[in-house]
Amino acid sequence: MKQRNNYQRLVFPFLKHIDPETAHDRTISALTLAQRQALGRSILQKIAGPLPKGSVNLFGLRFPNCLGVAAGFDKEIQATIGLAILGFGHIEVGTITPQLQSGNERPRIFRLPEDEALINRMGFPSNGANAARKRLESLAETKKRNYVIGVSLGKQKETPLSQAAGDYINVLQAVFEFADYLAVNISSPNTPELRKLQGEKYLADLLGALTAENKLQASKLQIKPRPLLVKIAPDLSDKELDSILQVTLDNEIDGIIAANTTLGRDGLKNTNQEQAGGLSGKPLASRNLEIIRTIARETHGRLPIIGVGGVFTADDVRARLDAGASLVQIYTALVYEGPGIAGHILRELSKPDEAVKV
Repeated sequence: MKQRNNYQRLVFPFLKHIDPETAHDRTISALTLAQRQALGRSILQKIAGPLPKGSVNLFGLRFPNCLGVAAGFDKEIQATIGLAILGFGHIEVGTITPQLQSGNERPRIFRLPEDEALINRMGFPSNGANAARKRLESLAETKKRNYVIGVSLGKQKETPLSQAAGDYINVLQAVFEFADYLAVNISSPNTPELRKLQGEKYLADLLGALTAENKLQASKLQIKPRPLLVKIAPDLSDKELDSILQVTLDNEIDGIIAANTTLGRDGLKNTNQEQAGGLSGKPLASRNLEIIRTIARETHGRLPIIGVGGVFTADDVRARLDAGASLVQIYTALVYEGPGIAGHILRELSKPDEAVKV
């Protein structure tokens, strides 16, 4: 707890005066520098603190623990090793697009400290699939890699929805060999019309095409297909969610990531709520739990779930696991709680159940 208090007392008050994206970029740079040097790695280990043993076997993969970093934090696969040293069992990198694109104009990230939330309208800034492949390949050469890498797949902003499958396939082909699992991001609110890919008009064809390509790439390399997951929005109606779940089951999708950022603004205190973009952080907590419970109930546990949204504490993680999630991811909590959060949560989770309130 001491590490978290020091961050909130000494570091965040300084960072909050810096543009949020600039602060994020500096954080990634610091992690990248630290992971390259023995002293830096030692400092990261000290920040993480002692990490309890325990693993999760899912999708044919061994996750060192249940806690991961959500897509969007390490977009360009720069700080993956550093995040793993901090205690995260899996890191979902990206979202990756086929070609280089700059994303939306800055400013495009906004803090809502009173709500412990963020609003972003990044718009898939990406160095492209080839750059991602090179960085993934270099990580594959790391000896005894003890964490899981997921890759979030996306499409170019200008690509019509009718041709979106081609973009996702291009990214899949580029990263397939070096990704542990693949996440299909069709739920960001910051790429025009992207969320329409969740609808019946496009979803079955998209997932069918990706499933076929996944098998084709596996056949070429003579390995098993990569686990293929779909990341959904939290703003779906019950009917829309039911439809998505049926299509994912019909196409033998391996899991669901629930959920992305929301367009909702209910109950917010901060004036930045007026900014366009997707909202993340504590305001998503109750909706996130509701979606996880619904998916688990409606699929009778046949569709593994990664829960993300509003996760700040061990209590939050435990609640999502109890609701039906197998793994949990965080992002916004890193901004408000600091780099020691993974170790703190994992130590709390390792205590007897009665010591953790749900």
